[in-house]
Amino acid sequence: MEDNSSTARRRFIAASFTDALGQGVYVPLTMLFVHALTGLTLTAIGTGLTLAGLGALASMPVVGTLIDRFGGKRVYTAALALRAIGFALYPLAHSYPAFLAVALVVAVAMWAAPPSQQSLIGDMAEGAERDRLLAWDRSLRNGGMGFGALAAAGMLALDGHTGFYAAAAILAAACAAAAITVATIPARRRTDPAPRESQGGYREVLADRPYLALTAANFLIGFGYTAQAIALPVFLTRDVGLPGALAGGVFAVNTALVAVLGVPVARAMARARRARGAALGTAVFAASFAAFACLPALGGGIVAVLIVAIVYTAGELIHSAPAQSLSVQAARDHIRGRYLSVYQLSWSLCRTVAPVVLGLLLDAGTWQLWAVLAAAVLAGGLLLLRTERSLPAHLSPAFSRSADTQRTHAVTASA
Repeated sequence: MEDNSSTARRRFIAASFTDALGQGVYVPLTMLFVHALTGLTLTAIGTGLTLAGLGALASMPVVGTLIDRFGGKRVYTAALALRAIGFALYPLAHSYPAFLAVALVVAVAMWAAPPSQQSLIGDMAEGAERDRLLAWDRSLRNGGMGFGALAAAGMLALDGHTGFYAAAAILAAACAAAAITVATIPARRRTDPAPRESQGGYREVLADRPYLALTAANFLIGFGYTAQAIALPVFLTRDVGLPGALAGGVFAVNTALVAVLGVPVARAMARARRARGAALGTAVFAASFAAFACLPALGGGIVAVLIVAIVYTAGELIHSAPAQSLSVQAARDHIRGRYLSVYQLSWSLCRTVAPVVLGLLLDAGTWQLWAVLAAAVLAGGLLLLRTERSLPAHLSPAFSRSADTQRTHAVTASA
């Protein structure tokens, strides 16, 4: 059976949606969920989750090596299975050491999923078909997380701790079901693992300056994404004066638009060069940040907030498709796992430091946050444009052209 068969795509999409559904339940409830199941204080839980996140960050190089040795399919399956075990054990983790162990398992599994999943996509398809599969994955994951968030809200309405025990059971079942589905995907590795003596390993990745530039650009642009969940709700309620429920509605609008428009926008962006398309997205991001900064002075209002939120979502849609495609297509096949793990570090580092950075900027005033965010994403966009010159010919043209159906080889010889 061919790697890009409809059966493989259907099973992959089903697994991705189920995985996202579980994340949609867990992410909004994390602190409340762990507090209800373990009985620990919120301070202890916050410290433990931070330590678990740092441990997961340190595990990423190992994850990349495992992906290259065993393939993205096996590592993604294992990550989902580990997460299922972790969620099933949360109700039993009443002591602090037990909680730390379970939190570490869940964090490592969650951070190992993106690079292994994208490596699996690299094995299932190539060229324009790979881009389409990435676009479907983004849209369905947003839809799944949205439905999961609705389910989480329903669970909170249940009496006592019943809802949290139900959440633990649903999370474990969803991850287990996704793991089983991934394990049955008829995908084979596109390249055999290179002999150990011929692999440059992480030295080869670290010598690839264009790919490191893509990673650095993503770190800067990532602050634009993290601001939505961390800083925007505070800004809208404190500085713009929106009720909390309406501020949450902005997030719902963003999620719905990304889920519905992700594939069509990705298809439209296929006519643009990847680096230039991603850079255009950063310019739209910056425009939305400038508009957010002006909202308090203009009196805010839900209509104005929604218009700016739609502009923000447009930046996300325009940037995400070509940027993610670049990260996967530019990775060298024989060590794709290491490449994608390094790229994932840009997201992980950004999410680790973002709460502190964005908190300081929020305390600084009403416009400082948006000025710094605009500068960060524009710097990332300029870095993408500068890096485009160093990319090989098959990555520079629009990614709907026939040149993109060739096998992806080296990004470029190290300068």
